[in-house]
Amino acid sequence: MTQTTAPRTNLSAALNIFELIFHSAVRNIRKENRNAIVGLLSSILQAVIFVAVFYVLLTLLGMRRSAIRGDFMLYILSGVYLFLTHNKALLAVAGSGSSTNSILNHAPLNTMILIAASALSVLYLQILALLTILFCLHVFINPITIDQPIWAFMTFLMAWGSGVANGLLFLAARPWAPGFVNILKTVYTRANMISSGKMFVANSMPLHLLVYFSWNPLFHTIDQARGFIFINYNPHNSDFWYPIWWIMAIVVIGLMAEFFTRRHASSSWGAGK
Repeated sequence: MTQTTAPRTNLSAALNIFELIFHSAVRNIRKENRNAIVGLLSSILQAVIFVAVFYVLLTLLGMRRSAIRGDFMLYILSGVYLFLTHNKALLAVAGSGSSTNSILNHAPLNTMILIAASALSVLYLQILALLTILFCLHVFINPITIDQPIWAFMTFLMAWGSGVANGLLFLAARPWAPGFVNILKTVYTRANMISSGKMFVANSMPLHLLVYFSWNPLFHTIDQARGFIFINYNPHNSDFWYPIWWIMAIVVIGLMAEFFTRRHASSSWGAGK
C-alpha cells in the first residue's frame, strides 16, 4: 500500500490514487473491528439504540401526535440516522490524516488520500446499515413506503457531505490547538442534538425560533428529507440548496486551511501524543 510507484500516464496515476484510497478505507473499516460483519452490526446497533431512545422519549413527552402523519419509525429514522451519519463523517474526517501524522512519512500517502478514505469508509458502513435497518422494518415490523426514494437518498448524501466538510475545518485547525479543537468538536456534536431539528417538524416552528436552527445545514437536510419521504409533507421553512452551497463553500475553505497547515506544520507538534 505504501510502496513508491512512478505512474507513466495520468490514467495510471489516477488508478494508483484510487487503489490507495480503497486500501486506506478498508484499513479504517477494520481498524476498530477486524471482522467486517461485526463492524456493520455495531453501526446498526448504534442506530437502533438511538431510534429506540427517541421513540420512547417522544412518546413519553406526548410529541408523537405532533409528528408528520405517516410511519412514525420513518419520521424518527429520518432525523436520527441523518444526524448519526453527519456526526460520524465529521468525527472520521476530523481524526484522519493530520499533517503531523507519522503514517504520511510513507510515500505516496498524503492527507487527501487519508481524508477520502475516512469519509468513504463512513459512507460505506452507513449505507449498509441503513439498507439493513429499512429491510428489517419493512419485513418484520411494518411495510414502509418512501415517496421519493432517490431524492431522499440525496439528502442522506448531503448529511454525509456536510459532515465531511465541517470535519475538514476541525482537521485543519487541530495541529494548531488540539485541546481547544477537541472541546469545540465535542460542543458542536452535542449542540447538533438540538440544532439539527431532528425532534421537531420545521413547518410547525414559529419564526422567532427558526433563527436558532436555520444556520445549520443539517436542519435543512433533515427537513427536506422528510419532504421526500412523506407524501403529505411539504417543507416550507428549509431550503434544499442551502446545504449544497454550504458543502461547496466549507470544502473549499477547509482544503485551503488544510493546505496552509500542511505547509507550516512541524512533525514535532505530534511528538509525545
